[in-house]
Amino acid sequence: MTSRPKLGLIAGNGRFPLLVLDAARAQGYDVVVAAIKEETFPEVERRDAAAVHWLSLGELSKLIETFHREGITRAVMAGQVKHKQIFSSIRPDWRLAKLLLSLTTRNTDSLLGAVANVLADEGITLENSTALLEPLLVKSGVVTKRAPTAAERANSDYGRKVARALGQYDIGQTVVIAEAACVAVEAMEGTDATIERAGQIMRSLAGDASTLSRALTVVKIAKPNQDMRFDVPVVGIKTIEVMRAAGATCLALDAGKCLLLDGDGVRDAANQSQITIVVD
Repeated sequence: MTSRPKLGLIAGNGRFPLLVLDAARAQGYDVVVAAIKEETFPEVERRDAAAVHWLSLGELSKLIETFHREGITRAVMAGQVKHKQIFSSIRPDWRLAKLLLSLTTRNTDSLLGAVANVLADEGITLENSTALLEPLLVKSGVVTKRAPTAAERANSDYGRKVARALGQYDIGQTVVIAEAACVAVEAMEGTDATIERAGQIMRSLAGDASTLSRALTVVKIAKPNQDMRFDVPVVGIKTIEVMRAAGATCLALDAGKCLLLDGDGVRDAANQSQITIVVD
Protein backbone atom coordinates (compact mmCIF):
# COMPACT_ATOMS: atom_id res chain seq x y z
CA MET A 1 0.00 0.00 0.00
CA THR A 2 1.43 3.37 -1.04
CA SER A 3 1.70 5.84 1.82
CA ARG A 4 0.24 9.31 1.43
CA PRO A 5 2.69 12.21 1.06
CA LYS A 6 3.13 14.36 4.13
CA LEU A 7 2.74 18.11 4.43
CA GLY A 8 3.39 20.33 7.42
CA LEU A 9 1.01 23.19 8.17
CA ILE A 10 2.09 26.09 10.38
CA ALA A 11 -1.32 27.44 11.37
CA GLY A 12 -1.95 31.05 12.36
CA ASN A 13 -5.34 32.56 13.13
CA GLY A 14 -8.52 32.77 11.08
CA ARG A 15 -10.09 30.29 8.68
CA PHE A 16 -7.25 30.33 6.15
CA PRO A 17 -5.32 27.41 7.75
CA LEU A 18 -8.52 25.38 8.10
CA LEU A 19 -9.20 25.77 4.38
CA VAL A 20 -5.60 24.79 3.56
CA LEU A 21 -5.91 21.73 5.79
CA ASP A 22 -9.15 20.62 4.14
CA ALA A 23 -7.74 21.21 0.64
CA ALA A 24 -4.52 19.33 1.39
CA ARG A 25 -6.44 16.34 2.74
CA ALA A 26 -8.69 16.36 -0.33
CA GLN A 27 -5.59 16.32 -2.54
CA GLY A 28 -4.16 13.27 -0.82
CA TYR A 29 -1.82 14.66 1.83
CA ASP A 30 -1.39 13.55 5.41
CA VAL A 31 -1.19 16.90 7.17
CA VAL A 32 0.79 17.49 10.34
CA VAL A 33 -0.34 20.74 11.97
CA ALA A 34 1.89 22.99 14.05
CA ALA A 35 -0.79 25.05 15.80
CA ILE A 36 0.28 28.33 17.42
CA LYS A 37 -1.18 28.55 20.93
CA GLU A 38 -1.56 32.32 20.76
CA GLU A 39 -3.27 32.34 17.36
CA THR A 40 -4.77 29.12 15.97
CA PHE A 41 -8.51 28.45 16.22
CA PRO A 42 -9.27 25.43 18.50
CA GLU A 43 -11.43 24.13 15.63
CA VAL A 44 -8.26 22.73 14.04
CA GLU A 45 -8.50 19.86 16.55
CA ARG A 46 -11.79 18.81 14.98
CA ARG A 47 -10.40 18.69 11.45
CA ASP A 48 -9.00 15.52 9.85
CA ALA A 49 -5.29 16.06 10.44
CA ALA A 50 -2.65 13.36 10.84
CA ALA A 51 -1.52 15.10 14.02
CA VAL A 52 -1.92 18.48 15.73
CA HIS A 53 0.95 19.81 17.84
CA TRP A 54 0.40 22.96 19.90
CA LEU A 55 3.42 25.26 20.10
CA SER A 56 4.03 28.69 21.51
CA LEU A 57 4.91 31.42 19.04
CA GLY A 58 8.42 31.58 20.47
CA GLU A 59 9.22 27.87 20.11
CA LEU A 60 11.05 27.73 16.79
CA SER A 61 13.30 24.84 17.88
CA LYS A 62 10.28 22.80 18.98
CA LEU A 63 8.65 23.45 15.60
CA ILE A 64 11.70 22.09 13.78
CA GLU A 65 12.01 19.11 16.12
CA THR A 66 8.30 18.30 15.66
CA PHE A 67 8.52 18.37 11.88
CA HIS A 68 11.70 16.26 11.90
CA ARG A 69 10.04 13.69 14.16
CA GLU A 70 7.00 13.57 11.88
CA GLY A 71 9.11 13.24 8.72
CA ILE A 72 8.05 16.62 7.27
CA THR A 73 10.20 18.05 4.48
CA ARG A 74 7.55 20.32 2.89
CA ALA A 75 5.37 22.80 4.74
CA VAL A 76 3.05 25.76 4.24
CA MET A 77 2.36 28.70 6.52
CA ALA A 78 -1.26 29.85 6.55
CA GLY A 79 -3.19 32.30 8.66
CA GLN A 80 -2.15 35.54 10.25
CA VAL A 81 0.29 35.84 13.10
CA LYS A 82 -0.31 39.30 14.49
CA HIS A 83 2.83 41.35 14.04
CA LYS A 84 2.42 42.88 17.49
CA GLN A 85 2.71 39.38 19.02
CA ILE A 86 6.43 39.47 18.26
CA PHE A 87 6.73 42.40 20.65
CA SER A 88 4.41 40.98 23.30
CA SER A 89 5.12 38.74 26.27
CA ILE A 90 6.18 35.65 24.29
CA ARG A 91 9.44 34.07 25.35
CA PRO A 92 11.59 33.24 22.32
CA ASP A 93 13.71 30.10 22.56
CA TRP A 94 17.44 30.37 21.82
CA ARG A 95 16.97 29.82 18.09
CA LEU A 96 14.29 32.48 17.66
CA ALA A 97 16.15 34.89 19.95
CA LYS A 98 19.26 34.49 17.80
CA LEU A 99 17.18 35.08 14.66
CA LEU A 100 15.56 38.23 16.09
CA LEU A 101 18.93 39.65 17.09
CA SER A 102 20.24 39.11 13.57
CA LEU A 103 17.52 41.22 11.94
CA THR A 104 18.15 44.82 10.96
CA THR A 105 14.38 45.39 10.54
CA ARG A 106 11.51 43.52 12.16
CA ASN A 107 8.83 43.82 9.51
CA THR A 108 6.83 40.85 8.31
CA ASP A 109 9.02 39.99 5.34
CA SER A 110 12.20 40.08 7.40
CA LEU A 111 10.78 37.99 10.24
CA LEU A 112 9.02 35.32 8.23
CA GLY A 113 11.68 35.27 5.53
CA ALA A 114 14.29 34.56 8.18
CA VAL A 115 12.15 31.77 9.65
CA ALA A 116 11.77 30.29 6.16
CA ASN A 117 15.54 30.33 5.74
CA VAL A 118 16.04 28.55 9.08
CA LEU A 119 13.51 25.90 8.07
CA ALA A 120 15.25 25.45 4.70
CA ASP A 121 18.58 24.96 6.47
CA GLU A 122 16.89 22.19 8.44
CA GLY A 123 15.61 20.45 5.29
CA ILE A 124 12.05 21.83 5.45
CA THR A 125 10.92 23.71 2.35
CA LEU A 126 8.27 26.37 2.91
CA GLU A 127 5.93 26.47 -0.11
CA ASN A 128 3.32 28.97 -1.33
CA SER A 129 0.37 29.01 1.04
CA THR A 130 -2.04 29.63 -1.85
CA ALA A 131 -0.91 26.63 -3.94
CA LEU A 132 -3.77 24.49 -2.62
CA LEU A 133 -6.39 27.24 -2.87
CA GLU A 134 -6.00 28.63 -6.39
CA PRO A 135 -9.79 28.84 -7.01
CA LEU A 136 -10.11 31.30 -4.11
CA LEU A 137 -7.65 33.81 -5.57
CA VAL A 138 -9.65 36.76 -6.90
CA LYS A 139 -9.70 37.45 -10.62
CA SER A 140 -9.89 40.80 -12.41
CA GLY A 141 -13.24 42.54 -12.64
CA VAL A 142 -16.12 43.66 -10.47
CA VAL A 143 -16.95 40.82 -8.07
CA THR A 144 -20.25 42.24 -6.82
CA LYS A 145 -23.55 43.26 -8.41
CA ARG A 146 -22.85 46.95 -7.97
CA ALA A 147 -20.02 48.48 -9.96
CA PRO A 148 -17.88 51.22 -8.37
CA THR A 149 -18.87 54.83 -8.89
CA ALA A 150 -16.49 57.32 -10.46
CA ALA A 151 -15.63 58.62 -6.99
CA GLU A 152 -14.94 55.12 -5.69
CA ARG A 153 -12.74 54.43 -8.72
CA ALA A 154 -10.79 57.62 -8.07
CA ASN A 155 -10.37 56.63 -4.42
CA SER A 156 -9.16 53.14 -5.29
CA ASP A 157 -6.69 54.46 -7.89
CA TYR A 158 -5.22 56.88 -5.38
CA GLY A 159 -5.27 54.27 -2.62
CA ARG A 160 -3.30 51.82 -4.75
CA LYS A 161 -0.55 54.41 -5.25
CA VAL A 162 -0.35 55.03 -1.51
CA ALA A 163 -0.48 51.33 -0.61
CA ARG A 164 2.19 50.37 -3.15
CA ALA A 165 4.50 53.07 -1.85
CA LEU A 166 4.01 51.87 1.72
CA GLY A 167 4.35 48.25 0.60
CA GLN A 168 7.96 48.87 -0.39
CA TYR A 169 8.68 49.26 3.31
CA ASP A 170 6.42 46.34 4.37
CA ILE A 171 4.39 48.60 6.65
CA GLY A 172 0.95 47.20 5.84
CA GLN A 173 -1.34 46.07 3.04
CA THR A 174 -4.39 48.27 3.64
CA VAL A 175 -5.19 51.95 3.29
CA VAL A 176 -8.57 53.64 3.70
CA ILE A 177 -9.43 56.59 1.46
CA ALA A 178 -12.18 59.24 1.35
CA GLU A 179 -12.32 61.70 -1.57
CA ALA A 180 -8.65 61.13 -2.44
CA ALA A 181 -7.62 61.78 1.19
CA CYS A 182 -5.83 59.07 3.13
CA VAL A 183 -7.86 58.47 6.31
CA ALA A 184 -6.02 55.46 7.78
CA VAL A 185 -2.98 53.30 7.05
CA GLU A 186 -2.44 49.77 8.34
CA ALA A 187 0.56 49.07 10.54
CA MET A 188 0.69 46.36 13.24
CA GLU A 189 -3.02 46.40 14.08
CA GLY A 190 -4.30 44.51 11.04
CA THR A 191 -6.85 45.26 8.32
CA ASP A 192 -10.08 45.15 10.35
CA ALA A 193 -8.71 47.40 13.10
CA THR A 194 -7.50 49.85 10.45
CA ILE A 195 -10.98 50.04 8.91
CA GLU A 196 -12.57 50.47 12.34
CA ARG A 197 -10.17 53.33 13.09
CA ALA A 198 -11.02 55.00 9.77
CA GLY A 199 -14.71 54.82 10.65
CA GLN A 200 -14.04 56.39 14.05
CA ILE A 201 -12.06 59.21 12.43
CA MET A 202 -14.86 59.98 9.99
CA ARG A 203 -17.47 59.98 12.77
CA SER A 204 -15.33 62.41 14.75
CA LEU A 205 -15.38 65.02 11.98
CA ALA A 206 -17.62 68.00 12.56
CA GLY A 207 -21.08 67.24 11.13
CA ASP A 208 -22.13 68.95 7.94
CA ALA A 209 -19.11 71.24 8.04
CA SER A 210 -16.83 68.42 6.93
CA THR A 211 -15.56 68.71 3.37
CA LEU A 212 -15.01 64.94 3.15
CA SER A 213 -17.60 62.42 2.02
CA ARG A 214 -18.32 59.87 4.74
CA ALA A 215 -18.11 57.03 2.19
CA LEU A 216 -14.82 55.17 2.61
CA THR A 217 -12.91 53.09 0.08
CA VAL A 218 -10.74 50.27 1.44
CA VAL A 219 -7.72 49.29 -0.66
CA LYS A 220 -6.00 46.01 0.25
CA ILE A 221 -3.15 44.98 -2.00
CA ALA A 222 -0.19 42.67 -2.23
CA LYS A 223 3.24 44.14 -1.64
CA PRO A 224 5.29 44.99 -4.76
CA ASN A 225 7.40 41.86 -4.26
CA GLN A 226 4.80 39.78 -2.45
CA ASP A 227 6.18 36.47 -1.17
CA MET A 228 3.28 34.08 -1.65
CA ARG A 229 4.66 31.77 1.02
CA PHE A 230 3.34 34.01 3.78
CA ASP A 231 1.41 37.17 4.65
CA VAL A 232 -0.87 36.76 1.63
CA PRO A 233 -3.73 39.33 1.60
CA VAL A 234 -7.00 37.67 2.66
CA VAL A 235 -10.58 38.91 2.94
CA GLY A 236 -13.43 37.20 4.74
CA ILE A 237 -16.99 37.98 5.72
CA LYS A 238 -15.82 39.68 8.91
CA THR A 239 -13.96 42.32 6.88
CA ILE A 240 -17.16 43.11 4.98
CA GLU A 241 -19.05 43.44 8.27
CA VAL A 242 -16.38 45.78 9.64
CA MET A 243 -16.54 47.84 6.45
CA ARG A 244 -20.31 48.21 6.71
CA ALA A 245 -20.06 49.36 10.33
CA ALA A 246 -17.35 51.89 9.40
CA GLY A 247 -19.29 53.33 6.46
CA ALA A 248 -17.04 51.89 3.74
CA THR A 249 -18.71 51.33 0.37
CA CYS A 250 -15.89 50.01 -1.84
CA LEU A 251 -13.19 47.35 -1.50
CA ALA A 252 -10.32 47.30 -4.01
CA LEU A 253 -8.12 44.18 -4.31
CA ASP A 254 -5.23 42.81 -6.38
CA ALA A 255 -6.00 40.19 -9.03
CA GLY A 256 -4.41 36.79 -8.44
CA LYS A 257 -2.82 37.81 -5.14
CA CYS A 258 -5.69 38.05 -2.67
CA LEU A 259 -7.81 35.24 -1.24
CA LEU A 260 -11.56 35.48 -0.69
CA LEU A 261 -11.70 33.05 2.22
CA ASP A 262 -15.46 32.67 2.31
CA GLY A 263 -15.92 32.69 -1.47
CA ASP A 264 -19.53 33.37 -2.36
CA GLY A 265 -20.21 34.31 1.25
CA VAL A 266 -18.05 37.43 0.86
CA ARG A 267 -19.87 38.40 -2.34
CA ASP A 268 -23.28 37.84 -0.76
CA ALA A 269 -22.37 39.88 2.32
CA ALA A 270 -21.04 42.70 0.15
CA ASN A 271 -24.12 42.68 -2.07
CA GLN A 272 -26.43 42.82 0.95
CA SER A 273 -24.52 45.85 2.24
CA GLN A 274 -24.32 47.55 -1.17
CA ILE A 275 -20.51 47.33 -1.01
CA THR A 276 -18.74 47.02 -4.34
CA ILE A 277 -15.63 44.83 -4.69
CA VAL A 278 -13.38 45.69 -7.61
CA VAL A 279 -10.28 43.69 -8.57
CA ASP A 280 -7.50 45.09 -10.75
